[in-house]
Amino acid sequence: MLPDAPWFTVGDDAVRLLRDGAQAFPAMLSAIAQAQREILLEMYWIGADAVGARFRDALAARARDGVKVLAIHDAVGSLGITPAWWRPLSDAGGRVFEYHSISPFDPRFRLERVEHRDHRKLLITDSIHAYTGGINLASPWLSFDEGGAGWRDDAIEVRGPATQELRALFYRTWRKLSGESPPLDVPPLPRRRTRPVWVLASQWRTRRSIRLEYLTRIRQARERIDIANSYFVPDHRVRAALYHAVHRGAQVRVLVPSKSDVPIVQFASEALFDTLLKRGVEIWALPDAMLHSKTAVVDDFTMIGSYNLDERSWRKNLELNVAVEDAAFARHVRSWFERDLATARSIDRTTWRARPYTSRAMEWAAFAMRRLW
Repeated sequence: MLPDAPWFTVGDDAVRLLRDGAQAFPAMLSAIAQAQREILLEMYWIGADAVGARFRDALAARARDGVKVLAIHDAVGSLGITPAWWRPLSDAGGRVFEYHSISPFDPRFRLERVEHRDHRKLLITDSIHAYTGGINLASPWLSFDEGGAGWRDDAIEVRGPATQELRALFYRTWRKLSGESPPLDVPPLPRRRTRPVWVLASQWRTRRSIRLEYLTRIRQARERIDIANSYFVPDHRVRAALYHAVHRGAQVRVLVPSKSDVPIVQFASEALFDTLLKRGVEIWALPDAMLHSKTAVVDDFTMIGSYNLDERSWRKNLELNVAVEDAAFARHVRSWFERDLATARSIDRTTWRARPYTSRAMEWAAFAMRRLW
């Protein structure tokens, strides 16, 4: 068992929180090495670096042993990954599809698809182990000592019936890209959840919608809402729900990066700080390492996944979150949120309002363009 990564039994599933690449990468590589039948990988960002190569070679090794290996990578997120880079896997019998090519020379290129990206991070092995969250397969998630950027991020490992839901979601995307029907043992994904661990996705107008789940949980919150989000630019309905939660007496805390890897998103996020603080929402900024988590804990409910509270995740991306309704798991995830807050800086409204007018102008310009990113 990885240090500080205990398992929690929730209904018929078991779940555990994996923090950063230090915990997630070894667990994922171990699952790949032990796979005997099938490995499914759907990843926004696979780096053309040592981390990406390590995972590609691990997949190729299992493919050479006869394991079915299917991989999907996003053309924008994995910019720099080419068919030649994938050759060790394809030569071993694995199959790879690029999601929405951005090359006009690719016969599959469609201009209207360029803005629509696959932002999911998903690995499933033998229909048993499943991993999702914010962690991509790239060097920024390595520690500083390993030559990475030490990005702060969360993933969740799932074992049980929810793994089958994740597998069904993967094969939806695979069918879209390949035209192939899923295997006969892939069950249809029910419209309603039936267990305390379930899968949510973006672009669904159903009870499986991530945005709808956020709104529902925030509106039902009784005591506490804790959100760690790397690109926090919530729409007006989410903001209103947060304000109403504060008015009802719930504590609302939002953790964001002190310095984002995408400056325009940080400016757009900061455009909202004054009003959020005025309405009682606490904002904390994590220093040093980039915060890339997309985690929420609302009372006894937890969500971990790839979904940012911004326009792109809502309207343009394929996203994936796992929801867990369990008090013990929520306490565990919140305990780690508290550790992050212990190293973070609380944003004071009086101090924040003293920032230069040039900063305010950049913030509101970025916010005005939020639907164009």
